[in-house]
Amino acid sequence: MGPQREEGDRDRRERWAELFDQLDLNKDGRIDLRELRAGLKGRGLSRGSLERMVKVGDTNQDGVLDFEEFIQYLSNHEKQLRLMFHRLDRNNDGQIDAAEIRDCLRSIGVNISKEDATRILKSMDKDGTMTIDWNEWRDHFLFNPLTNMEDVARFWKRSMMLDTGEQLSVPDDFSEEEKRSGYVWRQLLAGAVAGSVSRTGTAPLDRLKVFRQVHGSSDFKGNALRAFQSMFKEGGLWSLWRGNGVNVLKIAPEMAIKFTAYEQIKSMMRGGNEATTLRVHERFVAGSLAGATAQTAIYPLEVLKTRLTLRKTGQFSGIADCAKQILRREGLAAFYKGYVPNLLSIVPYAGIDLAVYETLKLAWLNRNRGLADPGVTVLVGCGAVSSTCGQLASYPLALIRTRMQAQDSVRGDPKLSMLSLLRNIVIQEGVAGLYRGISPNLLKIVPAVSVSYVVYEYTRIMMGVDIEGGI
Repeated sequence: MGPQREEGDRDRRERWAELFDQLDLNKDGRIDLRELRAGLKGRGLSRGSLERMVKVGDTNQDGVLDFEEFIQYLSNHEKQLRLMFHRLDRNNDGQIDAAEIRDCLRSIGVNISKEDATRILKSMDKDGTMTIDWNEWRDHFLFNPLTNMEDVARFWKRSMMLDTGEQLSVPDDFSEEEKRSGYVWRQLLAGAVAGSVSRTGTAPLDRLKVFRQVHGSSDFKGNALRAFQSMFKEGGLWSLWRGNGVNVLKIAPEMAIKFTAYEQIKSMMRGGNEATTLRVHERFVAGSLAGATAQTAIYPLEVLKTRLTLRKTGQFSGIADCAKQILRREGLAAFYKGYVPNLLSIVPYAGIDLAVYETLKLAWLNRNRGLADPGVTVLVGCGAVSSTCGQLASYPLALIRTRMQAQDSVRGDPKLSMLSLLRNIVIQEGVAGLYRGISPNLLKIVPAVSVSYVVYEYTRIMMGVDIEGGI
């Protein structure tokens, strides 16, 4: 037994030595963060995870890993991975199957369907046996700084909160442990900070979109550059950010209300049985209802955002003044102009966004069996494509909503109903008129998602919730 174990240790050391040699690109006997990022590219690891790996392994605090530090880190990490493997392997047959994955995650409050458990298994199953042996488990998680099963659950869940400026998507699912620990609210806060920076960065494009939605083709002609020049001439550089303050202000309450409503609606749908896993279409229904609840609560801020975005220089002194003038001249009902088309737009946006995202992610997992979960590029790409598809489906309703919100801002414009507006747009501008302003809206998706991701990751690191995993 002793010689056999010694031989196993020697084999492991030789394998680790080969890994060290592959990662040590400049062959100086040390591995720094740059070499780790280059050598482990494509494994879906965040910068924060790699930094944590160096920090844990760097015993002499010189900022790099020498050979012995690298070996010691992998030795300790493999011990932790082996403990987690045995915890998952409930029948002690040396193999992990989909049922064991599902049971283990359920024990820490993460409920997944049988199909999701099978997808997780396939992403790690290199030999096609529909089970995971120790070697497959170790190779999959060797460079992921996971320390317990909750970390593994988060890695598999891949949950990111990226803001595209259209807060209509289905909220994330969180485990009971994540809710108790305060992880959820730190995650929501990171999403709110990321959304604030992202929306502020793309605010000029958003203002251009609103102008084109409201004024159509008759009053607001020319390309984007001429439009920006017109705005600049009327109100100076800062006028490009009109309406952004209230747009940022509504992120946190909308996110909090939507998440709280989503949890309550899910609980009602489960009928008190928390172990029940909601299917994709059930998540969509719960998410749509939660979105409708949040939109109802914060909708007056949506109206204020549109009015402030369209305002002329000196028209309002601020958010409070705008609200006061609307209330005095138009009454309380004005704060819910365009509410019906806004509510109707939630269903096509959230449904298509979720369906396209799940389809793209499943297609990636099926084509890349045996690899780590989708990396940042894949996740951001899936999010951008699904959001684009959702917007294409719901945009006509969003355009009508904005025109109804802005009716008092356009001098001499009759107060039309949703159907009257729809008919007038089609008659005067054709079907293309229903998509007026969509180009700046689509143009802002990639920068919005990218900025949101970067800020989101750094905010999570600062708040201590940088667990490897994304959407």
